[in-house]
Amino acid sequence: MLSRLNNTARLLTSSAVLALMLATAPQAFAATPADTLVIAWAIDDVITLDPAEAFEITMGEINGNTYDKLVSLDISDTSNVKPDIAESWTVSDDGKTFTFKIKPDLKFASGNPITAKDVAYSFERAVKLNKNPAFILQQFGLTGDNVADMAKATDDMTFSFTTDKAYAPSFVLNCLTATVGSIVDSVLVKEHEEPVTASDEYKFDTDFGNGWMKTHYAGSGPFKIRDWRANEVLVLERNENYAGEKPGLQRVIYRHIPESSAERLALENGDVDIARKLAPQDIDAVSKEDGIATDSAPKGTVYYISMNQKNETLAKPEVLEAMKYLIDYDAIGSTLIKDIGTIHQTFLPSGMFGALDENPYKLDVAKAKELLAKAGVPDGFSVTMDVRNVQPVSAVAESIQQSFAQAGIKLELIPGDGKQTLTKYRARNHDIYIGQWGTDYWDPNSNADTFASNPDNSDDTKTKTLSWRNAWDRPELTKESADALLEKDTTKRGDMYKDLQKKVLEEGPFAVMWQETEVAAFRKSVKGYKLGPTFDTNLLAPVTKE
Repeated sequence: MLSRLNNTARLLTSSAVLALMLATAPQAFAATPADTLVIAWAIDDVITLDPAEAFEITMGEINGNTYDKLVSLDISDTSNVKPDIAESWTVSDDGKTFTFKIKPDLKFASGNPITAKDVAYSFERAVKLNKNPAFILQQFGLTGDNVADMAKATDDMTFSFTTDKAYAPSFVLNCLTATVGSIVDSVLVKEHEEPVTASDEYKFDTDFGNGWMKTHYAGSGPFKIRDWRANEVLVLERNENYAGEKPGLQRVIYRHIPESSAERLALENGDVDIARKLAPQDIDAVSKEDGIATDSAPKGTVYYISMNQKNETLAKPEVLEAMKYLIDYDAIGSTLIKDIGTIHQTFLPSGMFGALDENPYKLDVAKAKELLAKAGVPDGFSVTMDVRNVQPVSAVAESIQQSFAQAGIKLELIPGDGKQTLTKYRARNHDIYIGQWGTDYWDPNSNADTFASNPDNSDDTKTKTLSWRNAWDRPELTKESADALLEKDTTKRGDMYKDLQKKVLEEGPFAVMWQETEVAAFRKSVKGYKLGPTFDTNLLAPVTKE
């Protein structure tokens, strides 16, 4: 069977062959063709392909390789943005209106021309759909009622974007590098719009193509999305209409292989080209192989546990503090996340403007017991934690379960795939959640706005930050976070974010544990592969294979 797969793999453009590959056992893959890159990763967090709705780590990377935006992060200098489909831009004297000139002669993968009308439509549908990432645009005062006036095409090649306040221009531009800033093919998407009855989900009489876009592609990036099968595979294909330098590869296949040992075996056998979810021991092992190289990069991603304040026991300040003293950070750092993370306890990742590098907590069972006694639960209590079935998250959850038990806290782990745990978490139906947060754009507000701010704690609010997900409502921190956006003095603005981090560190329902160091192991036949500072800057267009 494996031999037959190897012979047929060169015809990978055939859907039948792809289906044959998917039908095999997880350890049995076809050998990778010369024009195809196969990446082993955990892609069970993919819920939708629509950039106006997608808000997960995997789709951040996919989107960064398949959609263009007005501007993109300059990975050679993350303090800057660079032109993408925008040729240039200006800011009005009052600091509120940004005018973008669109590059001429650009096309979507469909062949339709890219115009300012596509940009305006992309902004309008994102705001009106009001899915998870919409707040990134809505924070500038955009609503379903005014977006057509505040984000509009003034001619075919000019797009005007007006904000409600004079924010720092760098902040506005950085927000436009987020996934929600992706430009979609308005002609193609409109062909697939469906009428809907206005409801809690849709406030307007159209779905703006969201039903179709959940499983289809309408972009202009170097690759286009050809196929997605949940918890199995996601296939990209070269976009022949891409205006920039064409990718060196015909296609890229992401295989869902969440187990480190299975990834390692597939990589060593040559069945995959890149392994992206290796545990420390497997990284050590493959690094000794002659035909395998590694690359690593610190990411703007932090891992944390969060405690839902709707749970009366977890809402006690002493219980929150006790839990922060019941995590064995040293053991986690030296074993479970060795080489793939660094202990980090504040919500801004190191390397970002305003980051506070303080790690005051360590495992202290005696201290935790004192705090639990003060909270009126000296013998502990029972509680649940939702855990995504990937490493190192599962292993860290088990470590926390053991250290919690030392103070009498009985922690039940509830495993699930990425979609299951995220859906429950976003509905505020958890006790404790363990997960990761990747910055949406390279500005401290991206994390401050979600860890510290909660403008409306009601169940039906439109703004669902991480603070909201955990029912943590501190109006003074919400105000401080908003004020930091308008502070023009760079030093003062940085100090404001440091103050926010200290307060969330001490009082918040979050125990941030580590910052990710992403490691990719790849066969040396792969050339030009380099990890970026964010997942959407893990760029595939420069990659080739010998």
